[in-house]
Amino acid sequence: SGVGDHSGVTATPELFGEAPKRAGGAPALPGGEEFLEKFPELRGERCLLFLGRLHEKKGCDLLLEAFAQVNAPEVRLIMAGPGSAEYEQMLRARAAELQLAERVVFTGMLEGAMKEGAFRAAEAFVLPSHQENFGIAVVEALARGVPVLISNQVNIWHEVQSDDAGYVESDDLAGTTRLLERWLATPAQKRAEMKSNAQECFARRFEIQRAAESLLRILQEPRT
Repeated sequence: SGVGDHSGVTATPELFGEAPKRAGGAPALPGGEEFLEKFPELRGERCLLFLGRLHEKKGCDLLLEAFAQVNAPEVRLIMAGPGSAEYEQMLRARAAELQLAERVVFTGMLEGAMKEGAFRAAEAFVLPSHQENFGIAVVEALARGVPVLISNQVNIWHEVQSDDAGYVESDDLAGTTRLLERWLATPAQKRAEMKSNAQECFARRFEIQRAAESLLRILQEPRT
């Protein structure tokens, strides 16, 4: 079946979020506009998205170091998610030391229309995690047709790699740098194909009618 039959966003509200609302319950602005209203510096820019808890386990520090190493001054990195004030301040300070302060945007936790806007603004999702039992945010990205750049410690990396829905590397600085370099070197036509592959990966493997079976298999399957 085609991608158009499996958007996934509304088909799986229990797992992947209700239809987005603005603050106060009003309908979301179209096209992620609410997110861009709050972060206008991202409008029209090439953006990569990290969305999750800001924690060392998630490889946030690796991502900043790798982002500093790639030659892509036109690309912005969105760091979206909650975290301890101390750890976020450390990340912000490191970004400044790496001269990334103008290119890295810390948004705090995003929900509803703001989260949808972040996904819409992103051309790829990045998670260089050291340990990830499933990776709900990865599946949320796939559902929205956003290719994923992940470490081989994210439990669904086999599926992502098999479906050509993103890139997979090791959870160290070299691997995380390769993730970014591979994506930035990917031609526009191939990136578009990977967006379609991401939606197809979600539709085939993670839609609600298959979620229980897929989750059980993934959680029980030994990963090597």
